[in-house]
Amino acid sequence: MTQLAVFCAVIGMFLAVPGMVPWKQLIGGTVGIWLTAGAAFAINCLVEQKVDARMRRTSWRPSARGEITSVQILIFSAVIGGLGMWVLYTFANPLTMWLTVATFIGYAIIYTLLLKPATPQNIVIGGASGAMPPALGWAAVTGHVPGDAWILVLIIFVWTPPHFWALALYRRKDYEAAGLPMLPNTHGEKYTRLHILLYSLILFAVALMPYISGMSGLLYLVSSVLLGAIFLAYAWKIYLEYSDQLARAMFRYSIIYLSLLFVALLVDHYVHALIGA
Repeated sequence: MTQLAVFCAVIGMFLAVPGMVPWKQLIGGTVGIWLTAGAAFAINCLVEQKVDARMRRTSWRPSARGEITSVQILIFSAVIGGLGMWVLYTFANPLTMWLTVATFIGYAIIYTLLLKPATPQNIVIGGASGAMPPALGWAAVTGHVPGDAWILVLIIFVWTPPHFWALALYRRKDYEAAGLPMLPNTHGEKYTRLHILLYSLILFAVALMPYISGMSGLLYLVSSVLLGAIFLAYAWKIYLEYSDQLARAMFRYSIIYLSLLFVALLVDHYVHALIGA
């Protein structure tokens, strides 16, 4: 997921300017965000060592297997996190550094430490920090975060619950063993399937906002409708007749969906720039 977050941040950089992103901000912003995201993930592994060890999906992690110590993880996180903040401050701007620090705190502390073990709405509330990369990328280039950047954040925020709930459905035994209150375990499979469908409908509408706001054109609109229709088809099938295989397929497609949606934004952006020129 770190790669997807950095990818969305880079797309945010290119959408922020009509032409090419200056090399200093592009490289500095990408490296800084990547390092800080890695530091947040390291803290996640530290906090969830025992949880990860009980889950088949995460039991392979060195932290869960006891191959590295808590002190080593902390040092690693501090080093790459500190380096990431320095890179962002030096090669991007202070705003990007502070927004990235806030995102780090939101993910590593508020979501991982406080929300995830406490409420089945952890993904919904904690999704705010995971949705920030496009705004970070935009800020790295321009030094501010306008409304268009927050539309991109909103898309990822709404995408996060159905994405993770599809995973939680076919991994529900893992989460039960770990003692985490994920929605399928606290409210049941049927309730979760309904919420996946409802959030997928909201996502379909929210994904149209770049076109409605004038941020993108017809190419993006067509792409958004087609990609969203497939997303909705998965959600509808899961709602009507569930299977672990279908939930796994939807989880995988959700990653493809977000990646292609942001690619469509980028291509549309430069098509418009060429036409305007």
